[in-house]
Amino acid sequence: MSTPARDLPLIDIEGLCVRFGSHQVLRDIDLRVPRGQTLAVIGESGCGKTVLMKSIIGLVSPERGMVRFDGQDISQLGDKELTRQRVRFGFVFQGAALFDSMTVAQNVAFPLRQHSPKTAAEVQEIVLARLAEVGLPPTILQKKPAELSGGMRKRVGLARALSLEPEVILYDEPTTGLDPIMSDVINELIIRTRDHRPVTSIVVTHDMRTATKVADRVVMLYPLSRLTPHEPQILYDGPPERMESSSDARVTQFLKGEAGVRLEEIQAGEVD
Repeated sequence: MSTPARDLPLIDIEGLCVRFGSHQVLRDIDLRVPRGQTLAVIGESGCGKTVLMKSIIGLVSPERGMVRFDGQDISQLGDKELTRQRVRFGFVFQGAALFDSMTVAQNVAFPLRQHSPKTAAEVQEIVLARLAEVGLPPTILQKKPAELSGGMRKRVGLARALSLEPEVILYDEPTTGLDPIMSDVINELIIRTRDHRPVTSIVVTHDMRTATKVADRVVMLYPLSRLTPHEPQILYDGPPERMESSSDARVTQFLKGEAGVRLEEIQAGEVD
């Protein structure tokens, strides 16, 4: 008997390997993300977090392995079908990635104008609703991104990501560059979005406060350059509250922000 589609993982990554020239970034990654889960992908710079996220939406092609989204191998999709599947994703970029020449209203409306048949009045209503959802007033509608604080730009980016009612939201370092208070505002918005919508979320971050607060599950990647050929690249996969009791010292060092042997390696010139 076949498994019902709703019971299959929404995102199913099997044996994923990604290489750029002679530089391998991801090796034999197996990862299954159920519908409705909030997954945090953590790890130090250069471990492949963002490459993994780009692989999920087909922006990076694997050397080996596959990524299935809702049962479909995305590497086998044509451009038109891949575009259709990507509309099911919302993206919150590290620097918000707003269009500088557009107003806030135009930025949030952009996906709607590109991918939906909504009327101008319907688009305006959705824009106002999404901005209110992230705690921004109508008075900023005609402002340009340069007139906004970093935290406001991040929230406009989230409002834009929510405009098409996505099934999956990908957050790339959502709190980078923000002060602790605004970082927590963003964390709370991630939680509120998850609680109020039937959405699956993947949060790529090096911020342990974000990972432990918003995630149901944490996966920690490690740079291949610091692993032996037979070591798995995923050092930890489980609930955030169990990370502290991990038997792998590299996990607890990252969790606590401790240099461990890294300082010795840097001083010896073994790593960047």
